[in-house]
Amino acid sequence: MHEIAALLREYDRARAYTDDLWKDLTPDEVTWRPHENSSAIGWHLGHQAHVAHFMIRNLTAAEPSPDPELDALMDSANPERFRGALPTVERLTAFRDTVAERVHARMGDIAAGRVGAPAQLTVVATHLLTTLVNHEYQHDQWIGEVRADALGHALPPDPDGGNTRRIDGYLVLDCL
Repeated sequence: MHEIAALLREYDRARAYTDDLWKDLTPDEVTWRPHENSSAIGWHLGHQAHVAHFMIRNLTAAEPSPDPELDALMDSANPERFRGALPTVERLTAFRDTVAERVHARMGDIAAGRVGAPAQLTVVATHLLTTLVNHEYQHDQWIGEVRADALGHALPPDPDGGNTRRIDGYLVLDCL
């Protein structure tokens, strides 16, 4: 249970870092694409949440998407040139928040043993949360590059916490 709680804190820290990268940007900056074969910051925000929900749904609990209309758009199998019609910043924010609440709820159920096969799902949950944190940071790198290089905004400092480091320029969560 302790490890899942610690990983949920890392997940929240990664999401907070993501927010530091985009929350001060204008809606136009969030939806702007450097070129046709590039994704907007807003796409990465939706994709981070989409993958988190997809993995939770398929690996721990079958449940419907919080916003089924976004599923195809936020799937990385969708070629970049078709990622232009983004929802509003408010809708993306609501989607991200809902998915994060579901991640916490499901991981909390696993940590408390309120699931079938709680020991097996605990193993799945720890690996899943590590993957979700690292996926969040993977896209944060790309968000940061657009923020700094294309939009000219300073980058926030790396998240504090002691469990992350940079590898090949990307933040990653070391095993706890």
